[in-house]
Amino acid sequence: MIMKGQKISDRYQIIKSIGEGGMANVYLAYDTILDRNVAVKVLRGDLANDEKFVRRFQREALSASSLSNPNIVEVYDVGEDDGEYYIVMEYVEGKHLKNLLKKRGKLTLPEVIDIVLQITNGLSVAHDSYIIHRDIKPQNILILENGLIKITDFGIAMAMNSTQLTQTNSVMGSVHYLPPEQASGKGATLQSDIYSIGILMYELLCGKLPFKGDNAVEIALKHLKEPMPSIRDEIPEIPQSVENIILKATAKNPKNRYADAREMHEDLKTCLDESRKNELKISFRYPENDYDDTKLLKTVKEKKTEEKKKEEGEEIIAKKINPDDMVSQNKLLIILGSIFVGLVLIVTTIFVLVPYMTKARQIEIPDVMGKTVTEAIKELQDAGFVVADEQIEQPSDMVNEGEIIKTNPAAGSVRKEGFEVTLYVSSGDSQIEIEDYTGENYNEIKGKLEALGLRVSIEREEINLEEIDNYEEGIIFKQDVEAGTKLSMGDNITLYIPKLDNKYPDFLADGYTLAEAQDFADDMGITLKVEEAETSDYDPGTIFYQSRSAGSVVVSGATLRIKVAVAPSDKTPVGDDDNKGSGLE
Repeated sequence: MIMKGQKISDRYQIIKSIGEGGMANVYLAYDTILDRNVAVKVLRGDLANDEKFVRRFQREALSASSLSNPNIVEVYDVGEDDGEYYIVMEYVEGKHLKNLLKKRGKLTLPEVIDIVLQITNGLSVAHDSYIIHRDIKPQNILILENGLIKITDFGIAMAMNSTQLTQTNSVMGSVHYLPPEQASGKGATLQSDIYSIGILMYELLCGKLPFKGDNAVEIALKHLKEPMPSIRDEIPEIPQSVENIILKATAKNPKNRYADAREMHEDLKTCLDESRKNELKISFRYPENDYDDTKLLKTVKEKKTEEKKKEEGEEIIAKKINPDDMVSQNKLLIILGSIFVGLVLIVTTIFVLVPYMTKARQIEIPDVMGKTVTEAIKELQDAGFVVADEQIEQPSDMVNEGEIIKTNPAAGSVRKEGFEVTLYVSSGDSQIEIEDYTGENYNEIKGKLEALGLRVSIEREEINLEEIDNYEEGIIFKQDVEAGTKLSMGDNITLYIPKLDNKYPDFLADGYTLAEAQDFADDMGITLKVEEAETSDYDPGTIFYQSRSAGSVVVSGATLRIKVAVAPSDKTPVGDDDNKGSGLE
């Protein structure tokens, strides 16, 4: 059990739990070496001794760590500490799309196109490496305040050429976004992610899912059998080009879908163009079902054709009946009759027996108050319920942090088997006791306090050097809330750091790289303009000119121009022998 304040590998200090899943628990932690907040995913203790799950957990890390894209949550580290297998990831301060949908109901068309463009941009990198996410849904798509989209939880992702999962785990991911091929027990392909994106796109625009049901089996059957609802029936003003993208992405037959995320991304880029506004509704090249009735018909037709062969160039009008032929024909009739009876039994099973067998029974929701999330999920699933992917955190002075406060629907109420139950988890005492933060680095303290739910403001203030001996850039010298005061989540606290007269360095003498110069400009609040100049006097990448002299005072908002050396081009004037080869060594 990972506890608050515990250090993993003597580096990642746990701040709090931020989520629990079927395979791993996720914690907000502080990286004591690189001075930043990170998300740490730790394999659940009851699975750490299972070799199969450990291999899958490590495969997740290797798959995700190979991906680098602004729209994918970055993986920093992978390791094992005292039997605890963990992955360290980028901590993203954003909300997932499910929260946004709950707040807004549905999104506008330009917003949805922008979001799906970013999702397909990130997945393009994964698909280029033949990595399938397998669990695209709103809960796994984070959106930052600036609108940037991040795909998270490649927890079920796997390389197409890696070892296949066992049959037990062959169909995974949320059933609402489950492609037909996975619902029927087949393996996932790149087109499986495309189907999930199409369902997500429909949900973002309409504010509801295209297929619903009382249980997972009913929903899966709808993905297999029912046609995709027309989004233009819901929103008539949607362009046909947009509906075509959704229909192509959610085609039942993978052959009718986009080949991969990159192909869908390219189609999305032009879907709102005026030239595509009135394009015709899409029609599919391949049948939208996997039943190949043509084989049986072809066999019968070929048999009839053979019986009409010409003999010596003339068509046969009458033919002597051979007893052996009669036996063969009888055998064929028996085979065809058996096939017909088999088809009748299959249809009867699907439309009569399956609904009867999957008819949900009424059961009582157990009381899981005071239990951990893992314990509560197990008890509810054992009782026959489905637990919502996301838990709702609420402060509580009565229930310990991480334990269940209540469920929705409430304990004791009766629901159908397979009904989804939401857990309300205690975030602990809502009061946060403030400490004395003077002398601490403001970045570290700001991250810790914001992780606890406080709003932190940083103010730069001029200081009297005679009164304050121990001062340093970025170090807190006072705070507006006294130590010992208790604040609630959402309350404000202001930390003050010294406002010093910063001066421009000598970029050439101090050996600044372009990246370091940009960091300096960002920290000082100035605009950096970079000009590349061909020269053989300096090594490529060297900053050899700055518009503001070293030692002058930095004024926020100013513009700084620098020149960076690049190697001279090969096109030197004829006869200019002195410059041949210069700067190219």
